Amino acid sequence: METFIHDDFLLHSGPARELYHGYAKPQPIYDYHSHLPADQIAENRTFANLTEAWLAGDHYKWRAMRWNGVPEKYCTGDATPWEKFLAFARTVPRTLRNPLYHWTHLELERYFGIRELLDETTAKSIWERANAQLAEMPVHEILKRSNVAVSCTTDDPADPLEPHRKLCVEGKLATRVYPTFRPDKAMLIDRPEAFAAWLDKLSCVSGIACDSFAGYLSALEQRHEFFHQIGGRLSDHGMNACDAEECGEDNARRIFDAARAGHPAPPVDAAKFRGFMMLYLGRLDAERGWTKQLHLGAIRNNNTRLMREVGADAGCDSIGDAPQAASLSRYLDALDREDRLPKTVLYNVNPADNYLFATMAGNFQDGRTPGKIQFGSGWWFLDQKEGMEWQINALSNLGLLSRFVGMLTDSRSFLSFPRHEYFRRILCNMLGRDVENGELPRDMKLLGETVTGICFGNAHAYFGMDVPR
Repeated sequence: METFIHDDFLLHSGPARELYHGYAKPQPIYDYHSHLPADQIAENRTFANLTEAWLAGDHYKWRAMRWNGVPEKYCTGDATPWEKFLAFARTVPRTLRNPLYHWTHLELERYFGIRELLDETTAKSIWERANAQLAEMPVHEILKRSNVAVSCTTDDPADPLEPHRKLCVEGKLATRVYPTFRPDKAMLIDRPEAFAAWLDKLSCVSGIACDSFAGYLSALEQRHEFFHQIGGRLSDHGMNACDAEECGEDNARRIFDAARAGHPAPPVDAAKFRGFMMLYLGRLDAERGWTKQLHLGAIRNNNTRLMREVGADAGCDSIGDAPQAASLSRYLDALDREDRLPKTVLYNVNPADNYLFATMAGNFQDGRTPGKIQFGSGWWFLDQKEGMEWQINALSNLGLLSRFVGMLTDSRSFLSFPRHEYFRRILCNMLGRDVENGELPRDMKLLGETVTGICFGNAHAYFGMDVPR
């Protein structure tokens, strides 16, 4: 059967279709948060098959396959690439109303021109046709076809960033690829063995000994500067909640020294240390004009058995219910009192926090930078149609949708860029519906400017990173 994806997919009114085709669709992609492997971009990797390009590292697909009763061998195990793809193809018909059903068929059509629905009966034909095209579609070609102007990866401060340096020096790729400073491992104060191993890497790459607290801070600052030199203008933190416990430098040094001696920080001390470090890193971001991203609310690695067998990022994370308001307010306010609050994007994974995060963003606008504190796009379990609509409605009701920096992929797959198309169709459909209902004027110039801003222009102005001309 031929796919249900057509030119006006998700566009249910004339104004929606006009906004999407006339304003949203032509915009380049500014993908300011992803987990794409920078080394594969630098080497311009060519994928051997759909499993390498599409299934490897995709925990969304693994979760659905496990839910469908597929053994782990066919998700992350030692099954052949074809066997893994066939197992996914058998799962796809069971994903009706899951966003995977939409994403799967959008991606098959956009990259390979394949209009059949994927299932067990079409799997072999789709596998062969897609693989033949992948042989002529290295990563740089995928980025070009996807019209990606900017792609930001997620990188540890202890990463040497050799692929980014290569891309920066060579300057051959039209897409601008920038690193994002993700210092989550800098907070492992309650796990001294892992912390010590990471500090060794940080010392090696920075050339600064991290035996002392002063050396540790200096090494982080040096890496922050290095990220800046090669174009990075973003940091990112993935936390259950934003730590904002008060902690002076002497106390933070004491906690650090104890961890270096092999003593795990108790929960109270760990929270204080993280609170100190979050302020320190926030000041670095502000001094260099960066944007900080706070991804809050997930409970990670819930399944001990799979964590032991497969490792982290295996698709065993979920929405958490940690209190967010008080600590997030204290953190933002502490930096704002010093006039060192950087531009910040707030992401929640619990939809119950939508109004909380949207109103929190409004508390710290400074009257100088439009949309300085952003309520970020629907993230992780919320980057689907309903979750995007909830986020757009909350932002519209409580802030300025017109200043929104738009969508991102948050993906490890180079075939995930149609998620931007998905978001743009949903956005245009919502605005078009409001026009049809008489709730917005049929002023296509005004609406079109809003759409083009959200799809590209706002992010370009806000993040301040160079884009291709």
